[in-house]
Amino acid sequence: MSDALPGQPTTDQPEYRIEDLAHHSGATVRTIRAYQDRGLLPKPERRGRANVYRNTHLSRLRQISGLLDRGYTLASIKELLEAWDTGRGLGGVLGLVAEVDGPWTDEQAGRITRAELGERFGGRPDDAAVEDAVELGILVRLPSSLEEFLVPSPRELAVAAELHAAGVPLLAISSHLRELRVQVEHIAARFLDFTTEHVFHQYLGHPPTDEEAAEAASLVRRLRPLAQQTVDAELARAMRTLATRHLRHHLDEVTATDPAEGPVPSAATEAAADDESAERPPVEPEPPAAPVPAPATATAAPPVPAQIALPSGTIQAVLDLVGQENAVAFIAAAVEREVQARTMDALVPRR
Repeated sequence: MSDALPGQPTTDQPEYRIEDLAHHSGATVRTIRAYQDRGLLPKPERRGRANVYRNTHLSRLRQISGLLDRGYTLASIKELLEAWDTGRGLGGVLGLVAEVDGPWTDEQAGRITRAELGERFGGRPDDAAVEDAVELGILVRLPSSLEEFLVPSPRELAVAAELHAAGVPLLAISSHLRELRVQVEHIAARFLDFTTEHVFHQYLGHPPTDEEAAEAASLVRRLRPLAQQTVDAELARAMRTLATRHLRHHLDEVTATDPAEGPVPSAATEAAADDESAERPPVEPEPPAAPVPAPATATAAPPVPAQIALPSGTIQAVLDLVGQENAVAFIAAAVEREVQARTMDALVPRR
């Protein structure tokens, strides 16, 4: 079916009714009229009682749609289009938009089948977990296959698989990711505010020229990796500090009261109890008195219990940190380090 108006000769440039223009552009008739009222779209040619639209109108509608998809407001789009109409062009601006819309990581997307997902997460498919991953964008469905997914970040999926293998439920992983995203998006927003205030303010408030847009695009390329590098360095510092503090807190509980076992007796307490029992005379009709302990001048070391019960929270924290195969050696090394630290503190004279 031809788009040319009835009764008119065919030309190299098609002519559209407003309904035909809406069909070809994807916009509604109401939207087209609103764009005309706001000066975003040139007025149509009047022919008798009919309005005639051409390919220039169709191209303009597609440009507006593309700029809206990139986050521009209608007011800013009007300024850009006016700049274009006066000969300043949109090449530089669209180049800047392409730079901002480009990948912010060097990671390559991958693919994974539903069967492979089952193998990586416990050996059996979990439809609820798959739906959760799709909602979060960890997995993206492919129209060409119901059994295969696009993986935008294979690293993120690998982290989830490792956490699950360590015993973290899938629901807890997705909940943690949702919480983490809120905090990371706050960090990203702060970084954008910071760079806008100190770097990009000179390009705002007016339609940039091609030269200004090219300069801004170059700055985006230079500053793009800085956000991730800063977050990586600060996260490493925070994890080192907080992990040490967290572990020390749990190890300090070794000398505190365990609700299940009661307070853990120290060597000095046991020695004092032995001395007291040696001085207390036997009372009838108690069983025969225990053997008299060695004299005070004896050099024998006080008895040490064969086992000391640790709080379950401490045990779990150590297992999460170093794994079961290294837990005993880690606890022994940590306790030895604490004992040495306290000994050194005792040797330093107080001022």
